[in-house]
Amino acid sequence: MVMPHEPAVRRWLARSRIPEDQIDDLIQDAYCRFAGLASVDAIAKPGAYFFQIVRNQIAENMRRARVVRIETVTELDALPVLSEEPGAERIFAARRELAEVIRLIDSLPDRCREVIRLRKIEGLSQKQIASRLGVTESIVENDVAKGMRLISNSLRDGAGENDGGLVQRIHGRARNG
Repeated sequence: MVMPHEPAVRRWLARSRIPEDQIDDLIQDAYCRFAGLASVDAIAKPGAYFFQIVRNQIAENMRRARVVRIETVTELDALPVLSEEPGAERIFAARRELAEVIRLIDSLPDRCREVIRLRKIEGLSQKQIASRLGVTESIVENDVAKGMRLISNSLRDGAGENDGGLVQRIHGRARNG
């Protein structure tokens, strides 16, 4: 019931910079708490319950510790707790961001756009892309780096709906048509 969720809990703990030996202890403690339950029938969302048990154990350990890393405190809040499903706001924001990324990809120069599409969307290797487009792997690598940098910078800078902004950053200046 909860075992399929263990890798996600371990990933969160590792991202939270919890030492590996403590990760094992937290997981073991969670399983002990599950084993101590009279019944698991009332648990509607086992993944969320597993996360909550681990979160509670971390909080308990922090209360007992004399020294607590500040990262542990701040990252504890990032742990998903109540639901395994994203809320409507997160879904809406993710869809909006995806639409913006697609728009930014579409505004890249032709070859760069094609390389990004093949690499990041279709998952082809650099070698496969180079062969398909008749260019060197170095060109593919450079186009991926350039495209990702431009997209990332545009998202960070809030490029908005101005398609010309990305093209200007690609060439370092505005081009007159």
